[in-house]
Amino acid sequence: MSLQSDVTDLWHRYDDGLTAEEATSDDAETLDAFLSALEAGDARAAEPDGSGDTVRDRWTVNEWVKQGILLNFGLRGIEAREHGGVAYHDVLPLRETADIGERGSRNTPDGTVIRRGAYVGSDAIMMSPSFVNIGAYVGDGTLVDSCDTVGSCAQIGANVKLGANTLIGGVLEPVEDNPVIVEDGVSLGAGCRVTSGFVVGENSVVGENTLLTPRIPVYDLVEEEILYGELPAERRAFARYVESSVSDHDLIDGGAYKPAVVATDIETETLEATEREDALRE
Repeated sequence: MSLQSDVTDLWHRYDDGLTAEEATSDDAETLDAFLSALEAGDARAAEPDGSGDTVRDRWTVNEWVKQGILLNFGLRGIEAREHGGVAYHDVLPLRETADIGERGSRNTPDGTVIRRGAYVGSDAIMMSPSFVNIGAYVGDGTLVDSCDTVGSCAQIGANVKLGANTLIGGVLEPVEDNPVIVEDGVSLGAGCRVTSGFVVGENSVVGENTLLTPRIPVYDLVEEEILYGELPAERRAFARYVESSVSDHDLIDGGAYKPAVVATDIETETLEATEREDALRE
């Protein structure tokens, strides 16, 4: 049987009431093999399929992968653990990182945390403190800067720049929900927040402190349309405020405004600035 079928079968048994106490050694081997597949990049919570008219449609969510992650929590008990002299309690240990160094990636000490079941590609950089959660995928040549969080199942492409204090949201339940996706070549400015399955199209540059979530409209001035849940490829995006529909309420004096995102064409100056930043990290 394939790993996917093993995980799916175990999920059905878990759904029927299988407990951690009842799980067998074969079940534990399936869970361990699944985590190893995530760490090797052989299994992913979502994958690009090359089809679709929008950035969101180009990705397929693998529900069985999310099921495998949830099984690792449901069929394991909490244990006392230690890492770097720090005691903690969790169902899983932290990820072994020897393979990361072998691929030319580096993670700085004192606060760089990579959980089991996370993938980090070649020539990537993780600055401390930063955190990559289970099921996350960090592509080749990507920078995870200080105070960054990459949430569960988030898919980060190759040569992405996550500015300092950036939050990439996670998702596990329900299993059919889309994870956050940041495609290849994206640059997110410091303090950005990307949540709730938002998809950032490749080679886009997002200004600092921008919130990208399906509840906030993206005013795409290139195609002259309003989008939700996605930023098209090759855009320069930044936060602005637009008038709210509650502005006319008697209790509101002077009008009310709500957050929005404005997207324009990538400008030559913007590309040159990101290229200079790349040079500083070589």
